[in-house]
Amino acid sequence: MAAVFPGLDPAGYTPHALHASERMWPETNCYVDLWIEVLASLGLAPEAMLGFTLTQDFEGDQFTFFKVPLEDLEGLYGIRCTELAIFDTVEAHVAEQIARGRLCLVEMDSFFMPDTRGVGYGQEHGKTTVAINRLDPESRSMDYFHNGGFFHVEGDDFDGLFHRGAWQEELPFLPYTEFAKFPGKGTDERTTRDVAITLIRRHFARRPSTNPIAAFATVFPTQVEAIAERPFGFFHKYAFNTLRQVGANFELLASHLEWLLPDVTEDERQQALKISETAKSVQFQLARAVARRKFEPLVGALAPAAEAWDSLMEGLGKQLA
Repeated sequence: MAAVFPGLDPAGYTPHALHASERMWPETNCYVDLWIEVLASLGLAPEAMLGFTLTQDFEGDQFTFFKVPLEDLEGLYGIRCTELAIFDTVEAHVAEQIARGRLCLVEMDSFFMPDTRGVGYGQEHGKTTVAINRLDPESRSMDYFHNGGFFHVEGDDFDGLFHRGAWQEELPFLPYTEFAKFPGKGTDERTTRDVAITLIRRHFARRPSTNPIAAFATVFPTQVEAIAERPFGFFHKYAFNTLRQVGANFELLASHLEWLLPDVTEDERQQALKISETAKSVQFQLARAVARRKFEPLVGALAPAAEAWDSLMEGLGKQLA
């Protein structure tokens, strides 16, 4: 059966170091995590793409769900990724692209993904993005990149993902799908670094005009009081889209600075890590506040992260001038 990466086996797969268990946020969000593993499987440095993390903002009810811009993928690695129209079965389109050596990124339901066991698998329907490396509809199985790893699914779960068999239904709309075309020849490391320097300057110019963590801090206690009235499961969704997004974003920025400018940005890297560490700590405080319905300790809890954001941006401004 054709595969984009024929040598990969889920049973013996080792995730990239950006997904190491000792990191504060071993997983970030499905889209960025997926690209980290795909790029590593191509023998490329995923750290190079992370300059876009500078643009994360507070959007009023959540932090930006950060995603690598597709133009950055093309500039850094020569990878062209665009939407794939779905007008037949998803399986037919994916099989066609795999045969051409292209990787399809498909929105699917985590309810049927064994790798989400304990979180979504068999418990809750949720939209997430996977990249399909190998697909075999006849044997009802596939291998796919998802979050921080590479996995296998088969049988009834396969049917559920593709709305077949007992799960067959008429969908109101077909899943959003992208496909990636890989270049015949990869870019060399020096060119990648030169492009990454250009991109970090571009993204720095696009950073929020005001401190997004300070903006979040002004509404954070009030938001928590409101979610405390919701079922406890809602807490996890809120934390994922606020503290986890900002914490994971800035840990990735620290890794980007370490890869790109290790000799001149140590102070800035430490400030990025302070933001990440504060978000992790406050997430635990958030859980206690919701359980005890005591919200006063949350006032001022984000101050170290807000101060670190100001210091980080001031320092980077000098280094990138």
